[in-house]
Amino acid sequence: MIRAWARAGARDGASRARRGFVLVLPGLWVLGVVTWELCEPTGGRLLQLLAAAPAIACAGTGRRQCVLLGGVCALAALVPFGANDAGPGPGTRVMTCAAVLAVVGASYLTAGRRKRLLRELERTREVATAAQRVLLRPLPPRIGGLVLAADHLSASEGAVVGGDLYEVVGTRYGVRAVIGDVRGHGLEAIGTVGAMLGSFREAAHDEPELAGVLGRLERAHQRHLGERARRADPADGGGAAGPAGEEFVTLLLVQIAPDGAVTALNCGHPWPYRIVWRAVDPVTPLAPGEPMPPLGLFPLPADEAPVCCGRLRPGEGLFLHTDGAVEARDRAGEFFPLTQRLHRSVATAGGAPGPSPAGVVDDVREALLRHAGGRLPDDVAFVLLCADGTDHDPAVPIPAAGVHAPWGAGFTTLNGRSG
Repeated sequence: MIRAWARAGARDGASRARRGFVLVLPGLWVLGVVTWELCEPTGGRLLQLLAAAPAIACAGTGRRQCVLLGGVCALAALVPFGANDAGPGPGTRVMTCAAVLAVVGASYLTAGRRKRLLRELERTREVATAAQRVLLRPLPPRIGGLVLAADHLSASEGAVVGGDLYEVVGTRYGVRAVIGDVRGHGLEAIGTVGAMLGSFREAAHDEPELAGVLGRLERAHQRHLGERARRADPADGGGAAGPAGEEFVTLLLVQIAPDGAVTALNCGHPWPYRIVWRAVDPVTPLAPGEPMPPLGLFPLPADEAPVCCGRLRPGEGLFLHTDGAVEARDRAGEFFPLTQRLHRSVATAGGAPGPSPAGVVDDVREALLRHAGGRLPDDVAFVLLCADGTDHDPAVPIPAAGVHAPWGAGFTTLNGRSG
């Protein structure tokens, strides 16, 4: 947190310095022109450059007040030369004043138009950000007995959502999480991301088995591709041919039961890391089995059972990520060392007063951006689920995973609270 505040303070200081320099730049221009004319007289020809001061103010700040101030400075700079017999003649002074006034008028109108466009752009950004946040909504800090931290980086400049997706929900079967990566990245993949997340948010509560959730996601993906194909070529009738039919999604479904048992279904996605705070080797890559093919390439196996990934005990966590985190390269072409970075981040964020999942995610994010120089070739998503050791109340029964509670009856989340 202290590092984040320091970085934010440094950015604010640099931004204030840039703004201050832009404000005084027209005055520095006028001062430079006048000094040059006094040191090396040109008969007033150089003074015509004073007309650029309002344009510099308009380009630098876009504020009408600065444009007028730049024009006043330029006109005031002509006064001492007007009283000097060796200075520019009346015709030169009149033409210079006319040029300054013309540039002031044009810059004033341009600044007004720029201000209106900036207001419209800001409103458009607010609407777009709100819409994208509804699609890939921020996770709560806690669900049941799990502390959550997540982050997403889009490869498309100015976009909040790209081709990566994640969601975590608390259900009567435990906490269920999904993380995925749509073929391609950026704005083109947002439609598929919306279809996957919408289906998961419903299926996670309705399906007693994790395989049922995956089946619902596969059917939602096929429907989405069919609708895209029909819109692209109505005469084809929604066939699978074409670019839409070639789109696939890698997915990792994880379920953490009320007793901490972890099961997963993997469709071509990177396996997560297991994190054990304050252990000698705190980060261990999980590879409990061979992943299935991504959704959209082949039909799902009819009898695929979730893979057991052990038990998540207090002080342990799962770090889920997309392949964009390991495919980012630096200028030398080296891939981002995610495993080594996780070791350092966990060691830094695991001290007193306790583990900090948000600190781990923030540290990995900043290290990734530094490694890639701020330019990502693909979208990146991180999700860290950490068991905080909240005790379960034995007076409240926990329904077994896979068993529906009666309608209207309360269900129990991971920390024993009834919902």
